Amino acid sequence: MKQRPGTVVRLATPLKAWAQRFAVFLLIGATFSLMMLGKVDTVVVERARIAVLDAVAPMLNVASRPVSSINQAFDEAQNLTALREQNAALQEEVRRLAGWYQEAQRLSGENRSLRSLVNLAPDPQHRSVSARVIGDQGSAYVRSVLVAAGSQEGVRKNQAALTGSGLAGRAIEVGWRATRILLITDINSRIPVIVGQARDRAVLAGDNSEHPELLYLAPGTTVSPGDRVVTSGHGGVFPAGLPIGIVAAVEEQGVRVRAFADWSHMEFLQLIDYELPKLLQPLTNGAAVVNP
Repeated sequence: MKQRPGTVVRLATPLKAWAQRFAVFLLIGATFSLMMLGKVDTVVVERARIAVLDAVAPMLNVASRPVSSINQAFDEAQNLTALREQNAALQEEVRRLAGWYQEAQRLSGENRSLRSLVNLAPDPQHRSVSARVIGDQGSAYVRSVLVAAGSQEGVRKNQAALTGSGLAGRAIEVGWRATRILLITDINSRIPVIVGQARDRAVLAGDNSEHPELLYLAPGTTVSPGDRVVTSGHGGVFPAGLPIGIVAAVEEQGVRVRAFADWSHMEFLQLIDYELPKLLQPLTNGAAVVNP
């Protein structure tokens, strides 16, 4: 005869109530029994423990992987934070040392530049001003630089501007605290020069390239690469003998001169007033003509 479901429920209810009432005592008894069993037969308990560990180990391994990954990620985050702090401190130290290094480099460069000017020191009767180059206005149409010296320091128009190696240009616009220097490579620059040991006369003409050209060489003049080019003293702007450069190339298109001045590392210029007769009248475009 089939037992009804209600009958089973009525039978299980007292058992459930009894189990709930004495569950604590049952757990205490089971614990005491296991402890006594462990004291009586340690081999059996150890084997049982090992069996349980062997059974539970794979599950613990699988369950511990996410936790291990989280802990590893947490440790890496802490290490990353510490590394970022150390990196920030090191970057600050690098910036501080870089500032000192740049200052040392600047002072070293200034020292070299100023010491090189001694090789071209003018006679005592010539007034000179050493000025820092503060702006490069070089472009496809003009070759000039700005220096941090002006009429306040005694700079005047058409004063020669020299580097430690040779002539760089002349002052064409003089302000109170700044001066624009027209470089010898500018298309408006024309300088009477002497070439080589034969002292052939010519005109050094800029064309906005790195190497100006020699014009108006006398017919039959022999010019060779390496010939020295210096100012001739004609025109009343520059005295004779200022070094400019050497002949770099002799071609059918013309004779090119490589200047002594280093255009890419020009930091200081020496502006010299040779107190020559004022024979030139400057034009607005930077060129000049000789007075009759």
